[in-house]
Amino acid sequence: MPIRNTLLLSAVLVLASTSAMQAQRLPSGVHPEAYKLVLTPDLKAATFTGDETIDVTLDAPSRAITLNAAELTFVSVTSGAQAAEVTLDPTKEQATFTFPNVLPMGKAELHIRYTGILDDKLRGFYLSRTVRRNYAVTQFEPTDARRAYPSFDEPALKATYDIVLIVDKGDTAISNTNIISDTPGPIAGKHTIHFATTPKMSTYLVAFLVGDFKCTSGKSDGVPIRACATPDKVGLTKFAVESAEYVLHYYDTYFGIKYPMPKLDMVALPDFEAGAMENFGCITYRETDLLVDAKTGSVPSKKRVALVVAHEMAHQWFGDMVTMQWWDNLWLNEGFATWMETKPVAQWHPEWNFAEDEAQDLDETLNLDAQKTTRTIRAHANTPDEINEMFDGIAYGKAGAVLNMVENYVGKEAFRQGVHNYLAAHLYGNATAQDFWNAQTATSHLPVDKIMSSFVTLPGVPLLTLSERQADSISVAQSRFFLSANAKDSTDQRWTIPVCLKTSGQPVCHLLTPEENSLAVPGNAPFVYVNAADKGYYRTAYTPSQFKAIVANAETGLTPRERIGLLGDRWALVRSGQGAIGDYLDLFFALRQDSTAALFDLAELQLERIDSDIATGKSRTGLDAVIRRQFEPVYRALGSPQKGESFDRQELRAKLFEILGNAGDPAVLAEATQIANRAYPAIGFPDAKLDPVLTEAALRVAAAHGDAALYDRLLTASKDGSNPNLQSQALRSLTRFRLPGLVTRTLDYAVSGQVRNQDSWRLFASLLRQRETQDQTWDYIRHNWDKVQARLTVSSGADVVKAAGGFCTVEKRDEVADFFAAHKVDAAARTLAKAIDSINACIQLRAEQGPNLRQWLEAQPGAERPAR
Repeated sequence: MPIRNTLLLSAVLVLASTSAMQAQRLPSGVHPEAYKLVLTPDLKAATFTGDETIDVTLDAPSRAITLNAAELTFVSVTSGAQAAEVTLDPTKEQATFTFPNVLPMGKAELHIRYTGILDDKLRGFYLSRTVRRNYAVTQFEPTDARRAYPSFDEPALKATYDIVLIVDKGDTAISNTNIISDTPGPIAGKHTIHFATTPKMSTYLVAFLVGDFKCTSGKSDGVPIRACATPDKVGLTKFAVESAEYVLHYYDTYFGIKYPMPKLDMVALPDFEAGAMENFGCITYRETDLLVDAKTGSVPSKKRVALVVAHEMAHQWFGDMVTMQWWDNLWLNEGFATWMETKPVAQWHPEWNFAEDEAQDLDETLNLDAQKTTRTIRAHANTPDEINEMFDGIAYGKAGAVLNMVENYVGKEAFRQGVHNYLAAHLYGNATAQDFWNAQTATSHLPVDKIMSSFVTLPGVPLLTLSERQADSISVAQSRFFLSANAKDSTDQRWTIPVCLKTSGQPVCHLLTPEENSLAVPGNAPFVYVNAADKGYYRTAYTPSQFKAIVANAETGLTPRERIGLLGDRWALVRSGQGAIGDYLDLFFALRQDSTAALFDLAELQLERIDSDIATGKSRTGLDAVIRRQFEPVYRALGSPQKGESFDRQELRAKLFEILGNAGDPAVLAEATQIANRAYPAIGFPDAKLDPVLTEAALRVAAAHGDAALYDRLLTASKDGSNPNLQSQALRSLTRFRLPGLVTRTLDYAVSGQVRNQDSWRLFASLLRQRETQDQTWDYIRHNWDKVQARLTVSSGADVVKAAGGFCTVEKRDEVADFFAAHKVDAAARTLAKAIDSINACIQLRAEQGPNLRQWLEAQPGAERPAR
């Protein structure tokens, strides 16, 4: 790495460390007990007024009280007869109230009157718009409650809430609890809605939503459930209610603790940045993650809705009822919900193959965590930028995967009982990582504390390197695995790892400690696979003979989930310089008759990386020819879609179709164009008989070779919000077009204001990731940065920085580093470092594996010899 980029990367990390030292925590000594909020939004003027009373307890006498406030204008602050002077610190997002006389130790009451603005930044109390009207909605996690009401905006400072909303006569309001009164006035043309007092909860879990929402109702275990949306989309809420009814009963049973709120509302918002937000008793969603047609919606769309519903409902126990003490243990919220989300839905719909989905997610997380720049599961975070960066694949994916591994080791029932004990001990309170793993250790009588401590406090991914079997054991060497061969670990770290072996018999689990270096295996085992059920959080490197034996038994001796893990390990070893591209391709083609769609979904992503990161010139053409030759007969054997066929078969056909389409198969390209024209016809209505799973794949293939006529039809569909899933499908398809003029149109569309802020970044990021469009997109972003930045939110800016890591040359690496050093993106310091790491890793991968790919292609029968 040239010195200037090394220095830049060091500067990025030093700046991140420096900001961590500039803690923005509130002073201790003041504890909120109860909030009373009266809010009056003006949706036309995009403003609101607040009248707030906070009951607090002071540990000692004081004249000053400091709390959080941002982008609010204070009208008055009083405590009893005393009026306070208000001093603002915008950098820390804090306000200090200084009173003429000392407030005594003990209870005090703060009365605050203030005003605020309903902006379009998708955080705090903000405006959400449709073509008909405005809505006022909230998003407070992690540190934006302070933009709606002055508050002690830290997760451990829990309090109860009495919320009152004064809204226009034709509107309603939804909040965390049920409505206890609705009276006219006190302002002409308005009415006052008063909600029941909440249990103790953190500031970031408060929600209040104002508009003409309409709802579908249901009930589970005596709890009223509603799914709500704008009036034109209420017909798409039925499936979400059905999902929530099943999930709530499942969780009540699993946790052994009843759902804690008097009702559960789920509300789809037109403008919403996250997928969803677990506000206590009032979960908010992006429309595509809650709304789907119960009769005609595709299985992938229903899977997505059911999973997101299950994830957010899990938070009602993990995160809402029991909350992490501080954001450094965010994984206690997000890791738990990620681990839990598939359980109820998999029981409800076992045919949806969640085990294979989990294997894919694990592979993606291992790759993320194996980058040179990563973090520990528990990491320091004090400023809003640092806290926002915590919402990443480590908090969700790695934490969830580690929990899955531990559950597999101790057993499902023992783990469930440990979860119950942990929750029961901290009801409506806060907890730490140690609280959780101590509960699991005490319940299971196994060293869960040692396992979890090593994975929570150590960064990165373990690599288990096996030696040849000696008698009844195999020697194992532990090291830290990196996706890049030039990354080194100077710490020689070791984990405590539950390792489950699969031979011809039942899987057997061992605990591999830092001091141990061997695993017992049966002497007559035909093969040894060192990640039974593919639930271990590690990569594995086998000897050539061990790997050969596994491949020979893969279709009969391994489950689909384990075959996904095997393919993921082999590709990761190629990227790390510990395997050859030819070995990976041999394994991939050996598995071509596999019936697991998720295996080919993973393989498609890996083939795209080969195309963009390794193949050049004729080697790309040669590889496409081999793919067509190997997979065309497999695809044709599946036949055409049939009414009533399984989701497995639908998915498998679509994946093979897309692999062949990406490889330029003429028949598939023609079929893709035909399907796209039937799905988005120039005249008339879409063909309702089309297989929706195959249609999605066909659109991606057709768009990559599409013309302006198809583009125009998809552009029109992307502006039709009547069905959010079809609108999203059309918008995604626009990023697949490769003709330069059409790429420019997509980029202009992204900054035009016609695409919602929550979606515009996706257009930039998708075009940046694709080899055929990334140069043009990067030039556009650099030359139109003011327009691009205006469409970004606090979270989505980092996603664009991440996508810039898709380049593979020294020149582009330097441009990315220099540009984002000069144009700071909020909450993206670690993301920029990772993007530079990714580019450097790609440069090295191409140099090392490019010749290997050419050599492998030359050895294939019938393949054109690539030019050297």
